[in-house]
Amino acid sequence: MRSVRITLMTSSLPVLADADVRHVQQRTLITLMGSQTLGGIGVASGIAVAAIVAADVSGRDALSGLANTTQVLGGALFTVPIAAMMGRWGRRSGLTTAYLIGAVGAVLAITATTLGEFWLLLLGTTLFGASTTANSQARYAATDLSAPERRGRQLSWVVWATTIGSVLGPNMIGPGKAVAGLLGLPPLAGAWVFSAVGFVLAALILHFALRPDPLLLSRQLAGAEEDATLPRGHVGHGLGIIWRTPAALWGTAALTVGHVVMVSVMVMTPLHMVHGDAAIELIGLVISLHILGMYGLSPVAGQLTDRWGAPKVVLLGVGLLVLACYLSGISQDGHSSTLTAGLIVLGLGWSCTMVAGSGTVAGAVPVGQRASVQGAADLVMGLSAATGGGLAGVVMDFWSYGALCVVAAIAALALGAFTVTRLQVVSLKR
Repeated sequence: MRSVRITLMTSSLPVLADADVRHVQQRTLITLMGSQTLGGIGVASGIAVAAIVAADVSGRDALSGLANTTQVLGGALFTVPIAAMMGRWGRRSGLTTAYLIGAVGAVLAITATTLGEFWLLLLGTTLFGASTTANSQARYAATDLSAPERRGRQLSWVVWATTIGSVLGPNMIGPGKAVAGLLGLPPLAGAWVFSAVGFVLAALILHFALRPDPLLLSRQLAGAEEDATLPRGHVGHGLGIIWRTPAALWGTAALTVGHVVMVSVMVMTPLHMVHGDAAIELIGLVISLHILGMYGLSPVAGQLTDRWGAPKVVLLGVGLLVLACYLSGISQDGHSSTLTAGLIVLGLGWSCTMVAGSGTVAGAVPVGQRASVQGAADLVMGLSAATGGGLAGVVMDFWSYGALCVVAAIAALALGAFTVTRLQVVSLKR
């Protein structure tokens, strides 16, 4: 077990003598896993009802995708200030703030559902997106103190922790109706009540337990504090680094395309099921199984990433995403076993591309540049997914759910071609 003597110059950190880095990392992982569980409940509860509420409030199915699209867009846009906060003050301040903003968004979504105001709903879901920023950036916090040979596994355990909350979240639709009845709210607004509570509890855990801050501590260990010229957390700077760093560029492409494919198909599935006369409880169950696929086997993806290397795991993810699009696309109604299987496989494919891509981004640059690069990577991922989610509603409205799945499969195949090219380049360098 490695022990080091650390003299911390950053005032936001306590002075640690003979700090045991592995012990701190274990505590960090436990804290992040706890916050991910609660945050996962909040995120999944809101996502499960967003498209249905948007269609009801706006009166147009074509606009149904905007609720989840603005949520994804908000997650992308909030990456910029949250990355800046983390770059300056560490992971704890950024993640806590993001969850609290998400809680405000959930409250606005409740209000909008009650009043029937579509613009207020979109404002609420945009702020709600900050919670996904926290949920997403937490995976990078798991890598700040990890050894390179364990990076994939430790990142994947934090991703896995989202399973518990995210699987429970969509199934809160039923209990949410009861809560909404007690509070005098519309039935579906109850899901956002669970969101708000989950976000606040996650913020409290991070604020009190994520000490010492893993990012600031990792900088001390690497001596990165000596370089005061680094624009920590500046996303524009991070974009430039990604463009100039082949590994970071490929890693960003992997997590971005996988996320776009998943979001585009997933956000339209509840509406597809409604058109097939599926019960709201069944919709919640299918989304729960999809999220179980996303997070439940992420430790396996992490283990494979450490053993096989990230490109091979991404290729596995591409194959799963294409299969998922096929299974989902051939479903003729909203309650077939084929559709359920497609959504589960969709989650598995996403897990492979997200874990392998994120691990690559985390290890591609020095510790002093991580906040900038990771924030930039998630910004690209979020903006791309927001665009994909918005266009998904249009494609489904003008053509069909099946056509949407075909387009998503083509995007996944493009990632596969890029990954094969990267494997060839790495092979030539050897």
